Amino acid sequence: MVRMNKKLYEKELVRLQIELVKLQEWVKQEGLKIVVIFEGRDAAGKGGVIKRIMERLNPRICRIAALATPTEREKSQWYFQRYVAHLPSAGEIVLFDRSWYNRAGVEKVMGFCTDDEYEEFLRSCPEFERMLQRSGIVLLKYWFSVSDEEQEKRFRERINTPIKRWKFSPMDLESRNRWAEYSEAKDKMFTYTDGRQCPWWVVPSDDKRRARLNCISHLLEQVDYQEVVHPPIELPDINKEGYIRSPLDNQLFVPDKYETE
Repeated sequence: MVRMNKKLYEKELVRLQIELVKLQEWVKQEGLKIVVIFEGRDAAGKGGVIKRIMERLNPRICRIAALATPTEREKSQWYFQRYVAHLPSAGEIVLFDRSWYNRAGVEKVMGFCTDDEYEEFLRSCPEFERMLQRSGIVLLKYWFSVSDEEQEKRFRERINTPIKRWKFSPMDLESRNRWAEYSEAKDKMFTYTDGRQCPWWVVPSDDKRRARLNCISHLLEQVDYQEVVHPPIELPDINKEGYIRSPLDNQLFVPDKYETE
């Protein structure tokens, strides 16, 4: 595969991030509620696209929901209950870095839920998502698809790169041992939850740059937003009247360890 040119990628990414800021301002003004779900195999590139979406946005408007392993109390709740707590209010965007679809993937394959709980999820998930949409939430679902060869390459990079080593977990190793089971679970999940009203959008992600741009561009196309025109701002002069600065000797400064060029 011919990878996307870096300069072209960076130029287009900036353009799309400007549009994301426009979308953010429109969501805030109009009181929209947007949920975006990112799923896929480990090392498929979900985190990378989420990072680029968030990079220029206001975290008070757009936030990430990346839930940890459920507590014993949460395990006793209605399955969707802990996810409901993270849904957006008016004027907010929530990006789910993995979501309630954990039950259809890792929980099913690793035996973290019973067969009855799994089957109930497949039956109730479409209705749950219809409820969200009827409540006014814009719901988008992206599945990042990576080839076996590219996934292995990224795993090895994680293992051998200190700043990426934290991304690799024992669960990643087990996912390779159960590759076929994960594939079957994904296919069954799509059968039940890939409907016209709330479809899965598949993002081929062997080329990270192209995948990020394609996903962000598609996301922007799903909301009929407009640029919010802000009134011009004139900075007033600073009024220092009556202020006497305290001696700098009384303050502690971070040591300057880097020389200027």
